[in-house]
Amino acid sequence: MRDPGKNFEFLRNTQAPSAIEPMGFSWLMAAALLTVLLWQIPAGDYILYPFTILATWFHEMGHGLAAIILGGNFQQLQIDGDGSGVAFQSGRLYLGPIGRALVAPAIDGTMGPPIAGAGLILASRKFHTASVCLKILGGLFLFSVLVSVRSSFGIVAISLLGLTILGISLKSAPWFQGFSVQFLGVQACISTYHQLDYLFSSNPGSLGLSDTTQIQKQLFLPDWFWGGLMAFASLVILV
Repeated sequence: MRDPGKNFEFLRNTQAPSAIEPMGFSWLMAAALLTVLLWQIPAGDYILYPFTILATWFHEMGHGLAAIILGGNFQQLQIDGDGSGVAFQSGRLYLGPIGRALVAPAIDGTMGPPIAGAGLILASRKFHTASVCLKILGGLFLFSVLVSVRSSFGIVAISLLGLTILGISLKSAPWFQGFSVQFLGVQACISTYHQLDYLFSSNPGSLGLSDTTQIQKQLFLPDWFWGGLMAFASLVILV
């Protein structure tokens, strides 16, 4: 006769813990710090290539979704092989200069992903919500390919990321789903730090005016103030 106690022990061990374990939290924070540091070296984008593409998608989708919320049109999203990206939007936006500062510059592109990342991390406390979030996120990746991603590289890369996330939600163990949601949440939070030079530079090379410089044009105060404020706010949201 099978021991009921052993059955209970087996079921208990296959369930996700109700909270993040200290070691898991330490590993996630270490991964976040290492990712940010590697992004700041010349070869960092290629060492962390999948996460670079992920950060670009988070950032540009933040712009596009903000445009839709504020009455504009999200025309397309382009992601290139070097990890750079751009979101194209058109139409008259609500709130005038504030709306333009929210969409064209980085406030939603930079602050939207950390807020969404915090939501993913909170959702990981229960494995049911973690699994649902993975399915929604994977579906959103694939949906963005259908309606907005227009570069050939972006279509392939974002499709692969979306299918991978959906595969994790459908086939992986519960504990791994919880960890994946946490990890993706951390990556969303630190996407702000993907290009610190872009966040603080007035004219970062071929990219034209930086997001923070465009905010300065709409809302005054220097670009370094907006860059520092968003970098600090992203860190606070993550913690």
